[in-house]
Amino acid sequence: MRTIRAAVCRAHGEPLALEEVLLPDPARDEVQVDLEAVAICHSDVTYADGGWGGALPAVYGHEAVGRVAAVGDGVGDLEPGARVLVTLIRACGTCAACASGRPTQCATPGDHPGLTNADGEVIAAAMACGAFAEAVTVHRSQVAQVGEEVAAPGAACLSCGVVTGLGAAVNTARVRPGDWCVVVGCGGVGLNAVQGARLAGAARIVAVDLTEEKLEAAKAFGATDGVLVSEGPEGLKRLGRLADHAFVTVGHPAAFDAAPGWLAPHGTAYLVGLPHVGTETRFDPVSMGFYGQGFRGTRMGDVVLRRDVPWLLDLHRQGRLKLEELVSATYPFERINDAMDAVRRAEGRRNVVVF
Repeated sequence: MRTIRAAVCRAHGEPLALEEVLLPDPARDEVQVDLEAVAICHSDVTYADGGWGGALPAVYGHEAVGRVAAVGDGVGDLEPGARVLVTLIRACGTCAACASGRPTQCATPGDHPGLTNADGEVIAAAMACGAFAEAVTVHRSQVAQVGEEVAAPGAACLSCGVVTGLGAAVNTARVRPGDWCVVVGCGGVGLNAVQGARLAGAARIVAVDLTEEKLEAAKAFGATDGVLVSEGPEGLKRLGRLADHAFVTVGHPAAFDAAPGWLAPHGTAYLVGLPHVGTETRFDPVSMGFYGQGFRGTRMGDVVLRRDVPWLLDLHRQGRLKLEELVSATYPFERINDAMDAVRRAEGRRNVVVF
């Protein structure tokens, strides 16, 4: 075991506290990674604020990049010094979901090693990761090599924000050339849903948000049009028709209630951003049934790391995928609570803590 610093949540809704914790050595199929950067995902904020429950004390964080420090005896394809991204996707590789190319829904991911402190107190490494820390020990399935060409803040965004938004369009919705897409919410995940729809060849990619500033930012990532929330689906109809796909990337209940209104017949709304546990949404089943519409969930963009990460890095090398542009601000570890508060205020695209 080794001693590292971690940002520990001891009470929901309270600031995180930097504490020394004991990080376990990697077991047979595990990897220990010294982190360079970790992005603040809204999921981390939701957990820290108590929206999804979870054991306390806990260390959140799941969108990271760093260098391999040590590997278990069963890891033969990584060596110390390799640069990798770290995700929450822990997968066995053999269950029905993994064998079907859906590791994000692994049925038997196994137990994640926890953290402790000098007093023996158990501290949960939340989301199978615990990356609000100087280092992590995770399963081999949770890392993917990223090489040296992407700066740490942008590379960290690949671990969740990019694959979640882009994957929702490419992997889950399977957007086809000529489709019309609506992306509700132009934060970090929403901008990547825009990028995914662009890469898939969508004819129209309509960004929806509260301000013109957010809509203009989405156009820089590939949106063809922008519609203010206040305009609603009427703003989309003025462009020609309703959408084949509507990606709801924010967790506000009103956005889910409104989702069917964006859809053309046989259109589907995708639940990309998630609200607090217990949130309910309403829709008209007669209308949705008559027009053949649907709701569908998507977790981490249904990503397969070994398949998708090399492709995404190649797109970045070609100038077809924006990564560095996603980063709004960087913070030292000592200011992680400032970074969390910025996410709560919906400031920026991705705020990143750099070690």
